Amino acid sequence: MNMHVNGENYQFDAGLTIGQLLKQLDLQPDRVVLELNQNILNTTDNINTELHEEDKLEIIQFVGGG
Repeated sequence: MNMHVNGENYQFDAGLTIGQLLKQLDLQPDRVVLELNQNILNTTDNINTELHEEDKLEIIQFVGGG
């Protein structure tokens, strides 16, 4: 399935969930904010949400530092 992640086109297997995608990208669900098709998601509540063809996902990752 074709998806847009942070403005880039990607191909993923059908049936992929948000949690599986974050794992593939090596991202921690509690360290990101997601916007799926212009809707901000609570990652904890939406971890099992299935992604679909042509979805647009924006991922903002929190980075600590000093």
